[in-house]
Amino acid sequence: MPFSPRVKGAVLGLSAAALFGVSAPVSKLLLPSSTPLLLASLLYLGGGLGLSVLELLRRMRGPGVKAAEASIGRRDVPLLAGVILCGGILGPVLMLLGLQRMSGVAASLLLNLEGPFTILLALWVFGEHLGRSGTLAAGFIMAGAAVLGFQEGELRGDLMGMLALAGACLAWAVDNNLTQRLSLKDPLALVRIKALGSGTCTLVLAWMLGHPLPGAAVLGGALVLGFASYGLSIVLDAYALRLLGAAREAAYFATAPFVGALVSVPLLGERLRALDLVAGGLMATGVMLLLRERHGHEHTHATLEHEHLHVHDAHHQHPHPSGTPAAEPHSHPHHHAPLTHDHPHVSDLHHRHRH
Repeated sequence: MPFSPRVKGAVLGLSAAALFGVSAPVSKLLLPSSTPLLLASLLYLGGGLGLSVLELLRRMRGPGVKAAEASIGRRDVPLLAGVILCGGILGPVLMLLGLQRMSGVAASLLLNLEGPFTILLALWVFGEHLGRSGTLAAGFIMAGAAVLGFQEGELRGDLMGMLALAGACLAWAVDNNLTQRLSLKDPLALVRIKALGSGTCTLVLAWMLGHPLPGAAVLGGALVLGFASYGLSIVLDAYALRLLGAAREAAYFATAPFVGALVSVPLLGERLRALDLVAGGLMATGVMLLLRERHGHEHTHATLEHEHLHVHDAHHQHPHPSGTPAAEPHSHPHHHAPLTHDHPHVSDLHHRHRH
């Protein structure tokens, strides 16, 4: 029995979070031999270079493989530029500025704002919907992230530091929502361009600031980690964004720090605190509630023209231009006529309507 898009999105979102969560403890091992800004650039570049190799292998398999997904076109450039600017430049720079002015405890708590900001932007600006049960589920997961980030120590900082860290989280939230708008395009190509663009920009910035390159072992380790945590992870996340929308994806992805805490036990010799277990329980409760969420009602699809990978389901009944592959799934520009029906759904790009 095939899984529903909602379940597939949950599996992809949690898998993306797990791969990304590994980056925190491994990065702690690499940081003594590098700087945060330079390491961030190497992680992005590792993701972009690794995905470039996958892209090359995909092309070697034949043109039919690449044609299955919609390619990125000129009309997508403004959104893609916004993704690189917000996610790869503004976010890391503002985070570094904020970290210099805040204690570690305060910074850890403030960096949890990315998830709530992503959800709020998705609901208030980008037209997504999250019902009571979904909001409650997301609340449990975000509460778990806040508990996980709590440490004993001094809550110290100034207003500029707080604004910088909040601005970094807002920049990443915009990045998440813009990526969701592009998620119907080829995720591998999308994330490859995003990672290479972000990595190049931050590497140039690190070079201008005089940050020296680390040794070969650290350099290689950062690139490999970047491929897993900033390449494959973000590709899986792009698929989750396609299936779930940014609000629900943000909730699943917020579990990443708990994976990092678990990996830190064998890798860094750390111990799980009672608060970590409480955080895990809150997150698990939220994930279960989100998996059990059901949302369905009569709704109307407005006229829409776009291109993406699809099969001929109830939402895709249209004629085909000559030369379009008959095999499904396939991708080509197509027109959605107005349609009114009732079925379970989430706020993907085909379901943005009033409630």
